[in-house]
Parts: sequence; C-alpha cells; structure tokens
Amino acid sequence: MPNNSPDRADGGLRPDGHASTIRIPAGLVVLVGPPASGKTSFVRALVERGQIEAEAVVSSDEIRAELFGAAGGPEPADSDAADAADSDAADATDSDAADARIFEERDRRIVARLAAGRTVIAESTNVTPQARARLIALARRFDAPVTALRFAPDIADLLQQYAERGRRDLTTADVRAYAAVMSRDAGADRLRSEGAAAVHDVPGRRRSVAPAEAAARFAFGQVLSGYHAT
Repeated sequence: MPNNSPDRADGGLRPDGHASTIRIPAGLVVLVGPPASGKTSFVRALVERGQIEAEAVVSSDEIRAELFGAAGGPEPADSDAADAADSDAADATDSDAADARIFEERDRRIVARLAAGRTVIAESTNVTPQARARLIALARRFDAPVTALRFAPDIADLLQQYAERGRRDLTTADVRAYAAVMSRDAGADRLRSEGAAAVHDVPGRRRSVAPAEAAARFAFGQVLSGYHAT
C-alpha cells in the first residue's frame, strides 16, 4: 500500500519502525468526524505541543459557548444526522437560528485567518458534503489548499468515547446517526472529489494511539505560499 494512502493512518513507517511525519501544507484544515471521535482532544494536543497556535483552531463548540454561555449546549447541526433525532418544531427553529449565528461567526474567523495568510483548522463535525462545501468555498477565495483529517473510530470505540465524555447534549442515537452519515458521505475518495488536496486518517483508540501521539505524527505549515510571516 502506498505510504500516502489515506488508509495508512500512520503515514508509513521509517526504517526504525516509527511513523513517518505527515506534512500538512499551510491552508484550511477541515476536521471530519462524529461527535466524540477525538477531534477536540487532537487539536488540544497540537496546541499543547506547540505545533499550532491556539488562534489557528476555530471550534464551533467554543463559539457556541462564547455566544450563548453554554459549553454543554447542543452540537451545531451539520447535517442529515441532526434530522435523525425527533425535536419540537419551536426548539428546532431556535436551534436553526443559533446554528446560523455560530457558523456565521466561524466563517468570519476562518476568513480572517486565510486573509492574513495563516493556517486555520475548522473544528466541527463536517460529516456532510454541504457542511464541507461551505468551508471549501471559503478556502477557494484565497487559493488556499484544503486538507481533510478524518476521525473514524469504529462504532464500539466511538460509543465508549461518548460515554466517557459524559455529554448530555447528545444521545447514543444522535452519535450513531452522525457516524452513519460519516460512513456514507465522508470517505477519502469523496473528500478528494469535493476539493480536498489531501486526506489523512487520524489514528486513535483502535490503534492504541493517544491524542498526543497522534498529534506528533503531523507537522503543519503556518504561512500560505505568497505571504510573509509578520
């Protein structure tokens, strides 16, 4: 199997048996994965290790907390997955309005980073083509390459991680629904066809890889081609 295959989550092995570093070009990095799949733990490890600056991460959950003061609020709706759960019509309307504000602010922050020639990581579920298309369109405005990082634990590991996090804003059925959409609509070939220049799977529990170890396998470019760091 080629070393750059998206199925090679370790990026290939060096002769000493250690995983080769996967180099991510400066641009837009789109995280793709269901809730509880390890996205937040991964980016937290990147920041703690000094591989990226905290400002490079644009998190929909954090924006929700800033806007509405509820860190444990509902996951911003990304998809058909959100439609899988029954909800009251009024609550759904309120949720749609909140999501619109969250994603408007997210887009503003992403554009600001790209306009400054800086790498930005979009941390939300992004399991549907519609969610990703919105992000990819922003990157194209600045000719910035898009890299997709997939978080796709098997369902047993995903549900265990969900249980360990103690989240009250999502049900097991919700998590299963997001995972189903991910499996159907977020394969590596699909992501490339949508405009991702590269697609990589981020290893996790299934391969006994902790977030810090997974983070160490990646190196991120910081400044877009044609820009100069200030």
